[in-house]
Amino acid sequence: MLQKSESNLYIIGAGFAGQMIAQDIQRKKVFGNVAAYLDDDKKLIGTEIDGIPVLGPISGVAPVIRCGPLDEAIIAIPSAPTEKIREIYENLKKGGFAHIRILPSVSQIVNGKAHFVQTREIDPLDILGRTPIIIPLHESLQYLRGKRVMITGAGGSIGSELARQLLSGGAERLYLFGHGENSIVQIYRELIDLQNEGVGEKATVVPIIGDMKDREYMRYIIERTHVDVIFHCAAYKHVPMMEENPVAVIENNVFGTKFILDAALEFGVSRFVLISTDKAVSPVSIYGVSKMLCEKLVLQYAKKAKQNQNFMFVRFGNVLGSRGSILPLFMNQIKNGGPVTVTTKEMERFFMTIPEACSLVLETGGVGKNGKSYLLDMGEPIKIIDMAEQIIKFSGLQPGKDIEIKIIGAREGERDYEPLWLDEENPQKTEYEKLLILKNLEMDESELESLLNKLEPICFPRFNCDSKELDLSQKNHFRNKEELIEILRKAVPSLDNFYNITKDKSQAKRISTSAEKITL
Repeated sequence: MLQKSESNLYIIGAGFAGQMIAQDIQRKKVFGNVAAYLDDDKKLIGTEIDGIPVLGPISGVAPVIRCGPLDEAIIAIPSAPTEKIREIYENLKKGGFAHIRILPSVSQIVNGKAHFVQTREIDPLDILGRTPIIIPLHESLQYLRGKRVMITGAGGSIGSELARQLLSGGAERLYLFGHGENSIVQIYRELIDLQNEGVGEKATVVPIIGDMKDREYMRYIIERTHVDVIFHCAAYKHVPMMEENPVAVIENNVFGTKFILDAALEFGVSRFVLISTDKAVSPVSIYGVSKMLCEKLVLQYAKKAKQNQNFMFVRFGNVLGSRGSILPLFMNQIKNGGPVTVTTKEMERFFMTIPEACSLVLETGGVGKNGKSYLLDMGEPIKIIDMAEQIIKFSGLQPGKDIEIKIIGAREGERDYEPLWLDEENPQKTEYEKLLILKNLEMDESELESLLNKLEPICFPRFNCDSKELDLSQKNHFRNKEELIEILRKAVPSLDNFYNITKDKSQAKRISTSAEKITL
């Protein structure tokens, strides 16, 4: 948070967003003094707006401002491309600004309003990758007006950003469902603070702590809340960790999803949107298999859907800045003096910012049809080692000189390249930018049911009614991860091929998929 009257604030951009933030600061009189606007518009340079001088051009003025240790710059050009933000950031750093904030692009789309509370410290995701597309949320969220919306995994990176954007959707109630108390409390308090600062509409925000693995609890919650729309983000997703805990990931991701689908179908939820991942494509990890099975479940339940019910999934690759992603890992490693660890020189991933991905997910929820599979167009893949170098440079350091980059080898369940689709899925463009539709690759219903029947006694205990002890017939199966892995290997050829690289899985060398690197 900015210091009070001791800070001089320089707002980069004298357009509507910058002016609204300046008015917000002046009205509250707690964040500091707005010293000037910096802008490139020749018509504005040399003028004043409400008594605040407009200086420019940015590239000429920013490097020569004599800023104090408490002074701060606020980049308020939400429509600026990534390249422009990078240029502004470099000029501000030359000017000695130690504190630089930014108004994220998503903020400009909500009813033409911008608030100081929406700004945050700039980080590498603001100057990396491609320029995010702008989705007009006030238009794309019309389908949620007056509805009751639930986000599962609302405390996570995707879930919490969906919640922030949903504040502007006109929903009657917003249910934040999650297993982790701290993360739910954090996003709940943030949303209330945003509402108090005038961001979004006055939806009633309701935090719900619970476990989606509890079948009866999910029935109870969805029936009692009369939910209209569910965005299902909750999942265990740390690949190496899930390789060590395979029963837990199937129990949580697959059966948890099934229990929510059961309740959604039974109690008339009108829209169910599963957040899926590229790791579900020809999966080579238990996590990837779990998400593939979730996709298949959604397609099966779509066939059972009642009138006006829509079950769909939307798949995308990595998002910059999510928990467990490389961005916070690299930043922490740099903070500690390095080295920055990269798995292999060849490893690459598709990346998208969290706000852009969430805007597209929300749009998909409105335009998506029952039983359809959707894919976000992620653009071109980025090599992880190239990203490591960019983040080191963002921190004002030199790769190889100030911070070492160390190659450590791929971890459990990783491959150099993650395809976003199978050739048979044949992605096609839709009328909506960056939203693709896939050909459904369904799993035979009896085959899927048989697989789940084999997995269930491994994940869930059955007790003897008389002794209240574990059923004798299940003792050799319950939590038996070796048996679970064998069942999945028989059911999923890509997983079996991957595990067969060597006889000892723990020594297996990670291989890249043979899928062609096709981009649209």
